[in-house]
Amino acid sequence: MAILAYFGPLVFIPMFAAKQSKFARYHSNQGLLLLITAVAWSIVYGIINAILLAISWRLYTVSSIIGILSIVFFVLFIIGIINASNGRAKELPIIGKFKILK
Repeated sequence: MAILAYFGPLVFIPMFAAKQSKFARYHSNQGLLLLITAVAWSIVYGIINAILLAISWRLYTVSSIIGILSIVFFVLFIIGIINASNGRAKELPIIGKFKILK
């Protein structure tokens, strides 16, 4: 169940199906944080991309370089799955300190 927490919208399955499991709840929190930050980054990147391309099409290279930062979310996704599959309740780097679910 804890591994499902890192697959985007599937975060709600362990959140509701394994309410009593502290381990699944912990990883649901981590997955929810990852989902929220990824969506927020997508919105911010879309706005930045639109502004840069409205200024000049030549700024597409800059926009692409900024877009490469999305790889960070993929790396956090992999780290979360590895931690869940190994039975560790280890925080994700950068965003793991925050708690949404109690």
